[in-house]
Amino acid sequence: MVTLSETVGPTPRRFPADRDRRVVLLSACLLALGSLFLLQLVSWRQAALFAVGGALGLVLYHASFGFTSAWRVFISDRRGAGLRAQMVMLALAVVLFFPLLAGGEAFGQKLSGFVSPVGVSVVVGAFLFGVGMQLGGGCASGTLFSVGGGNTRMLVTLFFFVVGSTIGALHVPWWHGLPHIAPVSLLERLGLAPALAAHLAVFAAIAGASWWLERRRHGSATPIAGRGSLLVGPWPLVWGAVALALLNLATLLLAGRPWGITSAFALWGAKAAPLLGAEPATWGYWQSPGAARALAAPVWHDVTTVMDVGIVLGALLAAGLAGRFAPVWRIPARPLLAAVVGGLLLGYGARLAYGCNIGAYFSGIASASLHGWVWLAAAFVGNVLGTRLRPLFGLAVEKTERPTGC
Repeated sequence: MVTLSETVGPTPRRFPADRDRRVVLLSACLLALGSLFLLQLVSWRQAALFAVGGALGLVLYHASFGFTSAWRVFISDRRGAGLRAQMVMLALAVVLFFPLLAGGEAFGQKLSGFVSPVGVSVVVGAFLFGVGMQLGGGCASGTLFSVGGGNTRMLVTLFFFVVGSTIGALHVPWWHGLPHIAPVSLLERLGLAPALAAHLAVFAAIAGASWWLERRRHGSATPIAGRGSLLVGPWPLVWGAVALALLNLATLLLAGRPWGITSAFALWGAKAAPLLGAEPATWGYWQSPGAARALAAPVWHDVTTVMDVGIVLGALLAAGLAGRFAPVWRIPARPLLAAVVGGLLLGYGARLAYGCNIGAYFSGIASASLHGWVWLAAAFVGNVLGTRLRPLFGLAVEKTERPTGC
């Protein structure tokens, strides 16, 4: 079987050779210049959010914090370290988010979570996204940090992720018109203490079940804690879990809403669509006041775009520090096709489901949205199918003790 490595996670190594020093210098300069540009042309908050994006990229890379591979190795071999790390991340996030969201503001900034409707479009979209994760080789965050880390196949996934998001934005009014219920905030329905207790109990149950299933099959469970190199990596998974929760909190406090990724992809596609004769300003998706303003403004005014670019540059910096930036430009035909199909499914599914593994799953659950839990269930089922389909595209189904990357 022809296989292609889809991970860009670092391995221990002394500080890199000249090539990698150039990567470090380039990425650091771009992060610094980008921050100055945004400080001058937009605001200090936008510059700070760009820096948060850079930190997210570095964390994702150094911790090899993947959603796609974490779910794949659990599905295929009951290795649950990545899943347990996600539960730690979510547990810390709800402890930090719920009191702030209940208060409605912090430091003069109004705060709101990602609480979306639940319906047919969410189930279908999350399922398609789940399949796309395994074929494309990454989730939304994984695609960005893998691109920054030098994974060339993920460039293809990212391009078609944008294409799929653009098509999804065109079709989304029809999908959102299908049967659904209004947004449900479990924080509002249950109250702060009960909602927090219920979420923590579910996280503990999922983590405990993954630990038990892994021990039952393998005799022991892979730890998520340990030692690591802060600068060069790799990091233990728990470091990544804690850092991602704290950086999502920073996003909430700076932007007034949690971390998201894929709305920027639809925006990029809409900006390019007129080159093909399309008029996205007339599409239903872009008719709300906020969406219309985003479409009319320069892309550097868009918080999600700025953070996405920061993630890529932060991962590039991490790859240089780890001495692991080494793009390979030859991509076999079947994995290349998988990247095309996976990217389209990722983009289309994210638009239908009001977000991705970050905006819908991580930030949705951190916002106490029922939609986030429905997304998780439907996307996990999609990952099961996607894992089964991988060999058809010449992609490996790894059985590793510690998931690395997406």
